Amino acid sequence: MLESSVFHRCIIFSGVLVMAFSCDREEDLVAIDSGEISALPQFVLSASTNPITEDKRELGRQLFWDPILSGTKNVACASCHHPDLAYSDGRTLSSGVGGVGFGTARRNGALVKRNAPSIVNVAFNGIDVAGNYDPNTAPMFWDNRASGLESQALLPILSKEEMRGTIINEADIMDSILQRLTALPAYRSRFADAFGDEVISENRILQALSIFQRSLISVNSPFDQYMRGDETALNNQEIRGMNAFLNAGCVNCHSGPMFSDYQLHTLSVPNNSLVADAGANGRFDFRTPTLRNLNITGPYMHNGSFNSIREVLDFYNDISGNNPDSQNPNVADNEIDNDARNLRINQDDANEILSFLASLNDESFDQSIPSSVPSGLEVGGSIK
Repeated sequence: MLESSVFHRCIIFSGVLVMAFSCDREEDLVAIDSGEISALPQFVLSASTNPITEDKRELGRQLFWDPILSGTKNVACASCHHPDLAYSDGRTLSSGVGGVGFGTARRNGALVKRNAPSIVNVAFNGIDVAGNYDPNTAPMFWDNRASGLESQALLPILSKEEMRGTIINEADIMDSILQRLTALPAYRSRFADAFGDEVISENRILQALSIFQRSLISVNSPFDQYMRGDETALNNQEIRGMNAFLNAGCVNCHSGPMFSDYQLHTLSVPNNSLVADAGANGRFDFRTPTLRNLNITGPYMHNGSFNSIREVLDFYNDISGNNPDSQNPNVADNEIDNDARNLRINQDDANEILSFLASLNDESFDQSIPSSVPSGLEVGGSIK
């Protein structure tokens, strides 16, 4: 046994041995064979047909904040993805068209049936532990129904609840938006800067929005620093929590640099009393969410069922083990995903797991808000 004042760590995450020596609690050597979690890359990839440029990013930022993209001109992308809330909205379920106010104080809007996930690091969706991912096919939304940010960016605009409203039908909303933007010299100029001419098209709008979203990254959490070789970036409790996280089987779904396998799983999350949602394929399947920036992106799960990460851990205890207890009346005990049923979260390790999860936080993402948008409408929509 090493002296109690000595701490040494040696981790190699490439499918080989992971070792943590922590003797401040007179612990034995922990050795875990794992290559399933790793640091985020420090740069993002472009989609093959949409190279990243600063002019496109700036155009996308203006469009993201401009409610001109909504049918009623009072909802922007930023209405539900605001930097003060890590580009989420802090609500169990989002409030779209017709809503007034910000975050949990927003009222009177059309109810969106799912929680608005943070879009920080959405550029890395689909990434595996080796850092491989394809921006063209990256899975999007809680049910993976879109591939790539360019495809994702269109769907909120078409959604009656999120941005379109009822005054313009789905078939006509993009034509209406194109007419609005083309009538504004300031937007024609910005499109010319970004694409070489003043032509404003649906494809160009979606490309610009995608480039802006790809710029919202936070890749320097304490965990990332540790994995890149800074032995002081994590304390002993956080390292013990990482090992507990691996031992418990959390990594079976929460893997890779984004701590998500991007697969659909049936977990029996309790229903939200406001709306029924059977998820992908009508089987209550939802995608594994990232664990990045958890401390600032609650509430949690696809419908905001849990207000704290502790509640999430308690939920997993309920649905795991030899006698899993479904928390959703529409999901039988034996329908719960095997990875969830095989979890072994020791309650004694819960605090350490929580400490480790906190080490995944990094608030260094772009939090700037434009002072105005080219349409002259309220920045961010009706959120004041």
